[in-house]
Amino acid sequence: MSTRLLTRWLAAVLLLATAVTGCGVTRGDDPEGMHRLRMMVPNSPGGGYDLTARTAVKIMEDRDITGRVEVFNVIGAGGTVAMARLMNERGNGDLMMMMGLGVVGATYTNGSKARASDATPLARMVEEQEGILVPADSPFRTVADLVAAWKADPAKVTVGGGSSPGGPDHLFPMETARAAGIDPRRVNFISYDGGGDLLTALLGKKIAVGTSGLGEYVDQIEAGQVRVLAVSGDERVEGVDAPTLREAGIDLTFTNWRGVLAPPDISPDDRAALVKVLEELHATDEWKEALVKNGWSDAFATGEEFDRFLTDQDERVSSTLTELGLL
Repeated sequence: MSTRLLTRWLAAVLLLATAVTGCGVTRGDDPEGMHRLRMMVPNSPGGGYDLTARTAVKIMEDRDITGRVEVFNVIGAGGTVAMARLMNERGNGDLMMMMGLGVVGATYTNGSKARASDATPLARMVEEQEGILVPADSPFRTVADLVAAWKADPAKVTVGGGSSPGGPDHLFPMETARAAGIDPRRVNFISYDGGGDLLTALLGKKIAVGTSGLGEYVDQIEAGQVRVLAVSGDERVEGVDAPTLREAGIDLTFTNWRGVLAPPDISPDDRAALVKVLEELHATDEWKEALVKNGWSDAFATGEEFDRFLTDQDERVSSTLTELGLL
């Protein structure tokens, strides 16, 4: 081989090596065994975290923000099992976890020492209203119907939620009951590990009422299988024929949120790269369309703002659960 050809060959090899090693968190499959970016979901398929994570990852892949991303579910104890795994992945800059208020609450009610504020905060992504859901043929046609039955005998009205005690689907009915003049400690609440399990229980008449984020039930609401008695935010949800709680006579607003964490002690470069991926996702038209389709509100925050928010959420959940006598 001539000196000129050898020089060109070496330059091409160097360029290829530089491109591969510079891929960072955007890498996908690699024949040399490079790690693939992973997204952990702390509840069952079909739940709110699962929907948000898989929506985000599909957009990342379709828009070439990342290579192929592995999404996997770690089920158990309302997200506490997944939180423990995240903490055990200390220093791993290839892993993210979708999480939210439910996981924060579960760490308290399950006696876990893991705290969201001890992981590496990446970004808060969305806020979402909760809904009071009933099967299509439920005798409860309005919130007033529900409250009347609830007050008459709280134990007879079974309420299910797709999060463990301390999560949004638990805190929301407890705060709703209190605002309606019902002792939250008398609420007959059944916890399910995610929205998929909750939907099965609701349609199977194992519970009378479900409380959950509306994004998980868009198809069932549109198909008429599930009715929404009320939504929990300040304003009605577009496309959902239901009043706010305040319009229904209950003085309460309540929102859930979802965000993304990484394991503790990842490098500053890894954290910056992961945040950049989420910032690019947030800027896409596809993500904006997903917000509208799923009834999510844009709540994007990174850096110190999200750090402080997580600390505040720890305090919020601890205080509320103490008031309810659950801690």
